[in-house]
Amino acid sequence: MGEDVERKIIKGLFTVPLKNIILVIVGLKGEAHGYEILKELEKLAIGLWKPSHSNLYTILNKMVEEGLLEPREEYRGRVRRVKYSLTEKGLDYLKTSNELALRVLYTSINYHEALKKKLEEMGERKVMDRETVIEYLGLLKKIRDILDEEIKTIEAKLSAEN
Repeated sequence: MGEDVERKIIKGLFTVPLKNIILVIVGLKGEAHGYEILKELEKLAIGLWKPSHSNLYTILNKMVEEGLLEPREEYRGRVRRVKYSLTEKGLDYLKTSNELALRVLYTSINYHEALKKKLEEMGERKVMDRETVIEYLGLLKKIRDILDEEIKTIEAKLSAEN
């Protein structure tokens, strides 16, 4: 698969949920300015894509208007930077989004596995090299660990309610 196709796929994966990803980045950092957010997005997209500066700032401004982010200006000499932090509404949105993402994750894995099996049956799938299989196994283990932690958290909440 060519790099252009990969770039388009990665861009599609990130442009739809970009608001959620920005909330995650700001939530994890506590506060971040546009350039920091841009660099994190580029890392997440494995260097294949990042939004333009103007698109990012348009999204950030819209998120401020929606009450999800709160801007704070700071100056270093004459240089003005705007740092963004989550509002209460942004935090609630992020919590709900994260819970939904975890629920969708399991379904996504099932679809991925079904697709892999179907491609194998069709003979379209090439044999993956050992390194790719090891990376895939590592990803599945990380997903399992995340889900195990979420299960423990939910079970603890349910136990505390009784």
